[in-house]
Amino acid sequence: MAHLLMIESWVGSMSRLLPRAIREGGHEFTFLTRDLHHYLRSAPEGTAHPLLGARNVIAADTNDIKALLPEVERLHAVLGFDGVLTSCDYYLPTVARIAGHLGLPGPGPEAVGNACRKDATRRVLADAGVPGPRFAVHEEWADLARAAREIGYPLVVKPVDLCAGMYVRRVDDETQLAAAVRDLAGFPVNARGQRREPAVLLEELLDGPEVSVETVSHAGTVHVVGVTDKSVGGAPAFIETGHMFPAALTSADTEAAEQTTLGALKALGLTDGVVAHTEIKLTSGGPRVVEVNPRPAGNRITELVRHVTGIDLAAAFVEVALGRAPDLRRTDTGLRSAAIGFLVPERAGTLEALGGEELARAEGVLELQLAESGKAVKAAGSNNEYLGHVMAGDPDGLGARDRVEDLLSRVRAELVIR
Repeated sequence: MAHLLMIESWVGSMSRLLPRAIREGGHEFTFLTRDLHHYLRSAPEGTAHPLLGARNVIAADTNDIKALLPEVERLHAVLGFDGVLTSCDYYLPTVARIAGHLGLPGPGPEAVGNACRKDATRRVLADAGVPGPRFAVHEEWADLARAAREIGYPLVVKPVDLCAGMYVRRVDDETQLAAAVRDLAGFPVNARGQRREPAVLLEELLDGPEVSVETVSHAGTVHVVGVTDKSVGGAPAFIETGHMFPAALTSADTEAAEQTTLGALKALGLTDGVVAHTEIKLTSGGPRVVEVNPRPAGNRITELVRHVTGIDLAAAFVEVALGRAPDLRRTDTGLRSAAIGFLVPERAGTLEALGGEELARAEGVLELQLAESGKAVKAAGSNNEYLGHVMAGDPDGLGARDRVEDLLSRVRAELVIR
């Protein structure tokens, strides 16, 4: 039995999948957080809270790395940790620092830090010749306006240090650019109380479909698990509305996405102790890297992979955090594809009606989650405002996405927001 130190977590699906994977692997974990209420206020209904499975829950200022390092060193001397991990993007660099400080397995802090900063990722990949969009990074308005004219509209505005698509916007002219920059400046602190970098990233708008490549790196070798497709809506935002695994691609496009991902991971130095989710645009000019996430995919993609291949990426995440070879053997699950679709609110209000509970019994449905009536609804601006999802599988081929879209259309027909 190994003992893992978990630094914070999301309150979404991975916050449940990761404790489950630790338990099923025969391990245990100590949970370190600066704000326990952050997790208790979103306790899942009808199931045990995942933190009940922790050996210890300890309060510490996880945002102060200088104070945190000696604190975890003292805890390590008493409790003995075999690995450290997190499922929260904002604490991945912290985990890498702690692992290095304690001599535990994991990728280097510089590699993780560069992957978690979109501007640093762009610079590292550009220096290594890994294809990506034309880009510029500035803080001052005059510099941003000039760079936007040089790149050319339309373009994409991004924060350098947020996730889940927050404040990522398409802009078609300087007026829209000014509004996007102003909105971003009005969000100086992220959801975990960390002060944000004021830099703004501008990128050329890439054409073509977007996919993600799911990989597991151990002992210097990167294993490609597969390629997931992505549907995007909510313009001018870029909201993920659904995914299917495996992506319905030609063998040439699949190979191109995989090879580009391998090049990006090598350039960043993420070839050991990492489960990664790398987003790629298959443009008319070839594949381009959108971003590299040095953690398992969100939005239940890991579950799509598991339903089709039997590979548990949450369990692989635990094993590589312990410096162990993960089990990546494929099994016959009876499904050829699995897909998920999200219910995205287009306007604010109060959810009055949302039918669809009967769909849980429909053929091929793997998961159904729907918000309850009375919920306060925000118009979606990122991947944080979903009203639910449907997941379904196809035993015969790549028909899972069509099945999910049909099921979601029935839910949308009964959606009422006042």
